[in-house]
Amino acid sequence: MSVDIATVKRVARLARIAISEEEAVSFQSELNAILGFVEQLNEVDVANVEPLNSVVAQRMKMRDDVVTDGFYAEKVVANAPASDDGFFMVPKVIE
Repeated sequence: MSVDIATVKRVARLARIAISEEEAVSFQSELNAILGFVEQLNEVDVANVEPLNSVVAQRMKMRDDVVTDGFYAEKVVANAPASDDGFFMVPKVIE
């Protein structure tokens, strides 16, 4: 697959980029080089390759999903103006 000058100019017009005739020729050769490289990549046989999300084998570090109360209620209420037995004490707002 290759692109011609008309395609380069059309793409430039669609992208609202003003290019000169010399730039169009230069972009044509660059685009054709890129498309040639992509064609080379398509020649690689990847039929037996499993899809990867990373090139390095690794597992995500995760903690056990266990429900706890945190075991540090005293630290949580340490700066509270008033606390009792690990609970915040607030003034009564409803009679």
